[in-house]
Amino acid sequence: MLSTRTSRLLKYGSVVAASGSVLYALNNSNNTLDSIGVVRLGRAAFTVFKIGAIYKRNLYKHDLDKESTEYKDLKSYCHLQGAENLLDLCCKNKGVYIKVGQHVAALEYLLPKEYVQTMKVLHSHAPPNNIDDVYKVIREDLKADPKEIFAEFDIEPLGTASLAQVHKAKLHDGTTVAVKVQHPYVQGNSRVDMKTMEILVKVVSWVFPEFKFQWLVDETKKNIPQELDFELEGRNAEKVARMFSHLPWLKIPNIRWDYTTSRVLTMGYVEGGQVNDLKYINENKISAYEISDKLGRLYSHMIFINGFVHSDPHPGNILVRKNEQGNCDIVLLDHGLYANLSRHTMIEYANLWLSILDRDRKAMRQHCKNLGVEGNLYGLFACMITGRTWDSIMSGIEKKKPTSGEKDLFQKEFPNLLPDISGVLDRVNRELLLILKTNDLMRGIEYTLKTGSRQGAFKVMSQCCVKSVYKQRIDEAKTKFNKFTNTIAQFWMLFKLNIYYSYITLRSLAQSN
Repeated sequence: MLSTRTSRLLKYGSVVAASGSVLYALNNSNNTLDSIGVVRLGRAAFTVFKIGAIYKRNLYKHDLDKESTEYKDLKSYCHLQGAENLLDLCCKNKGVYIKVGQHVAALEYLLPKEYVQTMKVLHSHAPPNNIDDVYKVIREDLKADPKEIFAEFDIEPLGTASLAQVHKAKLHDGTTVAVKVQHPYVQGNSRVDMKTMEILVKVVSWVFPEFKFQWLVDETKKNIPQELDFELEGRNAEKVARMFSHLPWLKIPNIRWDYTTSRVLTMGYVEGGQVNDLKYINENKISAYEISDKLGRLYSHMIFINGFVHSDPHPGNILVRKNEQGNCDIVLLDHGLYANLSRHTMIEYANLWLSILDRDRKAMRQHCKNLGVEGNLYGLFACMITGRTWDSIMSGIEKKKPTSGEKDLFQKEFPNLLPDISGVLDRVNRELLLILKTNDLMRGIEYTLKTGSRQGAFKVMSQCCVKSVYKQRIDEAKTKFNKFTNTIAQFWMLFKLNIYYSYITLRSLAQSN
């Protein structure tokens, strides 16, 4: 029997879904009506109701052996149908919904492949706006007709994302640029979507008290305004370019401030293929391991050394290309969302990673507590940030790549842990929420490239963690002698790490031969 609360939710959910479907039919593609909250809410409710019906009608209605081929084929069919309906919802509601879809597409280690593969189109091929809408925003913000600003302007966008689309253009001085133009209705729709999300979260929390999702509303409310400010994105791009000016292989497009506003961002045009485009990577003879190593080095420094972390590294925002020396360049795009980590969070997170690599349960528990996750949930949190099972953590995650069996176990067991996961996300230090998202997206890239858990990546991350921890100790040392002893201790730790990772690399090579 269904609980009273659940029955009531289904009853009212059906009414909202039916109302939404009627409004949607009347609405069709009218953008003005589309910004009305009840239309977007009704469309979302109707889609959720429809997906639920697909599983109930095709899967749960039949008493099949869950290990049988028939059950597995039927489940795959339901996943595909559900994914296609979800994609349709994201494409119609756009904005925040596309951002959610992009995140779904990155969770290859966790979600069914049907959802991941279907949603991948949203990484750079979200539904575009009409070119007239693009020109309208340019006219309003740059106070001039596009023909007065650009000698050429490609009508077909290079890529379309959740909040904007990018067009290749040429200025009258001959400079080729990429012009990022915000979708004209996204600001109004995002406010509606935030209110809708808040209502849905309250309903879910009422029906299922064990699920805690208010953190999601709070974080989205905080992050969306930042991502809608393209001038902030330009400043972030210049900041990270200065931070990593010593890395010749990292390319950040330069900002043309004379043609940039809060809704229009004009930057240098940089060519390259998406980081998950295996065909492009193979055709250009780019090493997947080099890509993975450079990304690991970049993000380890961002998280543990700089505390300024690019937090939307989905494949559409990272390009790769072969340079004149025959090596790989990394092109980092979309700098609208960055995590700013306090010194305390950086140190605790670095210590947590070191305790995980040391397989030190006591230290893991303590550093998790310092980050807001108390009690026995420390083990689950360790699994969440590493993307590995507890058995793999205790065996040494740096020693071997995750297997297909480990991925299958994640997909099978994690749904049962969703209440605990939501509890962890509700309690954890707010600064780490964007880092967890970044981890998910980076693991998705590594999984596609088939380069996960390389010793080189763990070595760089371990070195960054040690440097972060000892920098704090050296800075806080009250005497020259203490500064000296901590400097020596840091040197010794880094030396031991080099010896250890050299050993396991040689052992891996010996085993493979």
